[in-house]
Amino acid sequence: MERYVDACGAELARAYEDGLGDATTVFVGGGTPSRLGPDLLARLVAGVRRVPSAEVTVECNPESTTADLLAALREAGVTRISLGVQSLKGHVLAGLGRAQEPGSVERAVALVGAAGFTSFSVDLVYGGAGETDRDWIDTVEGVLALDPPPPHVSAYALTVEPGTPLARDASRHPDDDTQADRYLAVDERLAAAGLDWYEISNFARLGHECRHNLACWRQADYRGIGCAAHSHRAGRRSWNVRSVDRYVDVVERGASPLAGEEVLDARRRELERLELSLRTRGGVPAASLPDDPELRPLVARGGGRAVLTARGRLLANEVAMRLRPDAELDGERPAPAAAPGGPAGLLRSVAGSGR
Repeated sequence: MERYVDACGAELARAYEDGLGDATTVFVGGGTPSRLGPDLLARLVAGVRRVPSAEVTVECNPESTTADLLAALREAGVTRISLGVQSLKGHVLAGLGRAQEPGSVERAVALVGAAGFTSFSVDLVYGGAGETDRDWIDTVEGVLALDPPPPHVSAYALTVEPGTPLARDASRHPDDDTQADRYLAVDERLAAAGLDWYEISNFARLGHECRHNLACWRQADYRGIGCAAHSHRAGRRSWNVRSVDRYVDVVERGASPLAGEEVLDARRRELERLELSLRTRGGVPAASLPDDPELRPLVARGGGRAVLTARGRLLANEVAMRLRPDAELDGERPAPAAAPGGPAGLLRSVAGSGR
C-alpha cells in the first residue's frame, strides 16, 4: 500500500510539472481508500494542491471508518465523506459479495458527525439477488433515520458488467421491472425527506450536491491519478493501466502509466454534452428533443428546457437516442454516455482551475 501511495504521489508531482493547476474539487475513490489507514490516506490527500474553497471527498466503508481516520482526513483538508453502505440487510450484502458488521453503518455515521463533517453521502445499490421490495424500503427508511441523517444519498441500480462473476451467474441478474419499481420507491421517499434528485442516481438537500460529479456531468476537465484512473481535457479522454502492480512498476521506472486515449471531435462532444446534461435536473435545451407524443410522458418542458420526468429517468437512454445536437454525427450514433463511475483508480480525479 505504501508503494502504491508513493506511486500516486509521483504521478501527481509529474502532473504539476506539466502544468496541472490547483484543484477546485477532489474525489478519492474507485475502491476502498479507507483501507489505507489514517497516515497513508492523509498523505495521499495532502499531496493534492487545491484552492481554499475546494470540495474534497473520500470514499469510506463503514467497517474501516474510525475516529482516528476521520480526524486525519479532517486535518488533511477533506470536506466530505462518501460511505459505501449498499444495503442494511445482511443477506442482500452477502449476495453482493459484501460483509458488514451489525451496527457498523450507524457507528460510522455517528463518527462522521462527531468529526465535524457537515456534508456526507450514503451510497446504496438496489436489485441484488435475494432483495425484496420490503428489504429495499427498510434500507432506504433506515438510512433516513440515521443520526445525523445524510444530506446526500446515491442510489444505483445493480449493473451486470461483462467478465464478472455476476455476469456468469444468470440467477443473480436483476430484473428490469423490479429495478424500476425500486427506483420509484427511493425517489418518492427521498423527496419526501427533502432530498431531491439532481442526477438520475443522486439525491441531495440543497447545497449538498457533489460538486465534483457535477463538474464531470458538465464535461469539465479533470485529471485522474492511480491505476485505472481516467482523465479528461478538452475532449481528450485517457486512462491509466488497470493493474496495481503494473501501475506501481511503471511509475517507479519513471515511465508513463498511460494505457490509452480517445479524442472526441466537436460534433460527438456536443452530443455527449447533451446526453450527460439530460441525466441532470437542469435537463437540456427544449429544442434538443422533438416535441412528439411519445416523449411527452417522459419529458417536462418549461423555461426553454426539457427535463426528464420520473418515468423518463427510467428510460433515460431511450430518450437520449432522440437528442438532436446542433451538429449531427456522421455514421453510426454512439451509445449514450454513462455517468461517472466504474473503474477509476484510487484518486479518481482531480478537477481544478488552470488544468
